[in-house]
Amino acid sequence: MRVLARLSARADAAYDNAYHHKLRGRMWRALEGTAFEDVHDTNEPPGFVFSNPFPPGNMREGDERTLLVASPDEELLAHVAENLKEYPELNVGEMPFTVEDLSVLSPDVGEPGSSGVLETGTGLLVRIPPWRCDDYGIAHPGEDTAVYWQPEHGTKPLRKQLASNLDQKHARHALEHLPGPSDRPGELFDGYELIKTFAVPVEVTQGQTMTYVLSKWRLQYTVRDDHHRRHLNLALDCGLGERNGLGLGFINVSEKRGPYGALAEEVHGE
Repeated sequence: MRVLARLSARADAAYDNAYHHKLRGRMWRALEGTAFEDVHDTNEPPGFVFSNPFPPGNMREGDERTLLVASPDEELLAHVAENLKEYPELNVGEMPFTVEDLSVLSPDVGEPGSSGVLETGTGLLVRIPPWRCDDYGIAHPGEDTAVYWQPEHGTKPLRKQLASNLDQKHARHALEHLPGPSDRPGELFDGYELIKTFAVPVEVTQGQTMTYVLSKWRLQYTVRDDHHRRHLNLALDCGLGERNGLGLGFINVSEKRGPYGALAEEVHGE
């Protein structure tokens, strides 16, 4: 499920590509005093992901932008929406906005037999643990240093680590008796089309900035069964890969066809 916020720029501003930390801070402030606050200082997946304020580009006063916040937990989204409604001034770094309107979306990859494309709306960060580097034939710098996916690593580690990461989110958000992505035969996606890679500095904690190599993808899928549908929809709600709490790994349905090939409409964001 998603909350869609329509924004209006309160002043002329240059687009701030380092929006991640500031926007994450606003999300956590919206969850202060709630049952979700305790996750803030843990290593667990945060249970939400957000888009960039889109479309990107420098703004004039009054220009419109859109922000999407996704989560599998309706209560969490209700707290975020209530906060944005009560405090509509939304400052994202040097970009000052007012929240003009809020609505709810429920994107869905479609019933079994449906096919389509998921596209990364923000950069994807895929961490390869040190103990898996040998399995993938990747040189490791030593000790506990994590390696992050780059095109020269090939798609095998990308596929495996995306499924492993989604397993963790499934364990937190799905009913215990339901199988996770790695418990079922078949891949999450039929195809992986790399759009681009790019480096961006991200403030991961107050005063600590890391430069990540991120990637953008078009991910083709065909829904095999109800479990596969559930896993793909969980990715829409939680994001793919790492650092979803900073807005990385946010994905949208960009194309969808029903079981008989008919083009299906989908509200997906950027």
